[in-house]
Amino acid sequence: MLDSLALCRICSGSLKRNGRTSAGRTRYRCKDCGASSTSTPRPDVARRHEITRFLTWLLGTASQDALAGTNTSARTFRRKTAWCWRVDPTLAVTGVVHDEVQLDGIYLSSRWCALIAIADGKPIALQWSDTEKSASWKALLEQVPAPRLVVMDGGAGLASAIKSVWPEAKVQRCLVHIQRNVRQHLTLRPKTEAGRRLRKLSLALTRITTSNEAANWLIAFNAWHNTYEPLLKERTYLTDTTTATVRVKLRAGQRWWYTHERLRKAYNVMVNAHKAGTLFTYLDPTLSDFTASSTTNQIEGGINAQLRALLRRHRGMSAEHQRRSVQWWLVMHQANPPTPSTYVKPEHYTPPHEPTPARTEDTGIPKLHDTAFSPEDGNGIQHGWASRSTP
Repeated sequence: MLDSLALCRICSGSLKRNGRTSAGRTRYRCKDCGASSTSTPRPDVARRHEITRFLTWLLGTASQDALAGTNTSARTFRRKTAWCWRVDPTLAVTGVVHDEVQLDGIYLSSRWCALIAIADGKPIALQWSDTEKSASWKALLEQVPAPRLVVMDGGAGLASAIKSVWPEAKVQRCLVHIQRNVRQHLTLRPKTEAGRRLRKLSLALTRITTSNEAANWLIAFNAWHNTYEPLLKERTYLTDTTTATVRVKLRAGQRWWYTHERLRKAYNVMVNAHKAGTLFTYLDPTLSDFTASSTTNQIEGGINAQLRALLRRHRGMSAEHQRRSVQWWLVMHQANPPTPSTYVKPEHYTPPHEPTPARTEDTGIPKLHDTAFSPEDGNGIQHGWASRSTP
């Protein structure tokens, strides 16, 4: 503030600080003529301060009361920073080609889905959608140059988008998601010996670090298939004696089903990933010049977990405020986060005034509700004998 009052406005003499006014603004006194003056208000400085305090509350753990200070209240804090919700930050498109990009989506309680791309643990792109559909994933991938390796969770929409937008990129299926899918079908404690052995093979996936270990795992997986192939093909037929014990949803005209259907689904999770060539891509010799990931833990634990904690701290927000919160967190955690005030525009804190609609002319139709007195209703101010009832 002293820079705006470098010289006295009366004699152009030098100034020195001289306490504060009753409003809390710094007072300056001229060393030559003794004239007292205060600094000129700077709305831009006030806006930078307000949005900084707003983000300190939104992205941190401090309460509004703590940030409001001793002389103001949380209500004042909300009133002064209400305009900050209108700021729409966006991740900058840098055009940098990354060796590895991880992709995942996170659903908000307001039915919005944030599709996120990260590289080196930092967010690089964001796309809003209602579901993880192929068109939305394509819109996200088009924002980022094709990397050498993509790590994904295995969604069909994402796989289709990668083939369309990044056809040359190698794909690694997240091994932790494979383990979760197998566990979903087999449960934590499978009842059959085949299920227990298959779950043990799935748990061994995340411990593989070399090509030899991957080859040994494939040998063990093939041995499991040779041993339990008859069990996978076993069928149960619909007969009059088994009609009451059917526990699967049958199609019209279906007369049989696989007896161990959940075991087949768990097996197919791993065999389909192997056939697609996405099970051990991180061990590809052409990717040996950098440390390729086999899981999406960087985006699951480093990004999505933090976003869920943010939304949990501010639970009850509207759908638009939830979106703004996610955008601000990603923008402020990118590789080179900009100053928040760079996103602020005058229309954010001074929105255009909407004129009051003109009053329509009287149509002559009796009004159903009004505030005027009506003698017909017996309401209003009564004078003299008119206010008494007749005997």
